[in-house]
Amino acid sequence: MTLIEYVLIGVAVLVVVGATWGFLGRRNTPSAIDSAPTTAQIPSTSDDVDLDVIDVDAPAAIETSVPELASPETSVGRLVRLRSRLARSNSAVGQGLLALLSRDHIDQSTWDEVEETLLASDLGVAPTQELIESLKKRVRVDGVSDPSSARTMLREELIALLDPTMNRDLVTHAEGRPSVILVVGVNGTGKTTTTGKLARSLVGDGRTVVLGAADTFRAAASQQLQTWGDRVGATVVTGPEAADPAAVAFDAVKEAVAQGADVVVIDTAGRLHTKSGLMDELGKVKRVVEKQSPVDEVLLVLDATTGQNGVRQAQVFAEVVDVTGIVLTKLDGTAKGGIIAAVQRDLGVPVKLVGLGEGPDDLAPFDVETFVDALLE
Repeated sequence: MTLIEYVLIGVAVLVVVGATWGFLGRRNTPSAIDSAPTTAQIPSTSDDVDLDVIDVDAPAAIETSVPELASPETSVGRLVRLRSRLARSNSAVGQGLLALLSRDHIDQSTWDEVEETLLASDLGVAPTQELIESLKKRVRVDGVSDPSSARTMLREELIALLDPTMNRDLVTHAEGRPSVILVVGVNGTGKTTTTGKLARSLVGDGRTVVLGAADTFRAAASQQLQTWGDRVGATVVTGPEAADPAAVAFDAVKEAVAQGADVVVIDTAGRLHTKSGLMDELGKVKRVVEKQSPVDEVLLVLDATTGQNGVRQAQVFAEVVDVTGIVLTKLDGTAKGGIIAAVQRDLGVPVKLVGLGEGPDDLAPFDVETFVDALLE
């Protein structure tokens, strides 16, 4: 056998040995997929799955979602922080009035335009006439020399019209018991949202809060209020759908007493003010609650865009439940802020809170001077 033949045989043997070794190595070495940790895949309920083939002993990667409690900001200074939004909403009214009163010559046609502007802002006929008479008198006596003096005059008269002497404080502390707040209003005014935002504001001020979901004829109301309560750590008392609203309200106050909570806020059904039977039931809620605790506040939620119809709503509600304060919602994006003066004048009840947006902290205590300054920016 020649040398070349020996070499060829040796190469063949090496090739066979190498192939065999590689095959055995691959069988004994785990692949990247085989060596990865096993995780059970939880099929969706919509999938057609044979449960017998699932490895129940395999560790499952399941995350439990626990809602993180919010840290709401305090109510102090909220209206100041929202002033720019308020100014954008009502600048047409304020700037329009300033432009009219800053004219070199103010005649009857100018006063007619002032009246038209005020009525368009839903100020109402009587407050409009009162304001115009005051402005006319000051123009005759003091005159208007420049836009700055016009602004000063208009600011002072608007502040007087909105009556800064009214007590706008919410009763959120009662001696030896929770403060009880009823929130009433027609469906669509933002009543349940206002209840949730109010609870958030109270928690931000350091109060412990219980919420009563007494709008039992609208299932979404209870769910909505539960979401607000979960976010800030407030207890929410609910009842079955179509349960007696008065019973739920009573239970909410009872729970607040048991917890030693500072405040209980009760969201009532959005009664149509034209339905006397439903309004009577709202009165029943108040009477039932008072068997356990006095009601400290009855807040009527009004939609700023409803205009004079909102004033009529306020009158009817006040006859049934003795309204102590107004919450004016949807004031952002509207030049209808004149309803504040109209409703206060007709009811003798102050606007205590205003809603200036969709955000959770867009409910603010109403301050007359801040509002007027924003109006005239």
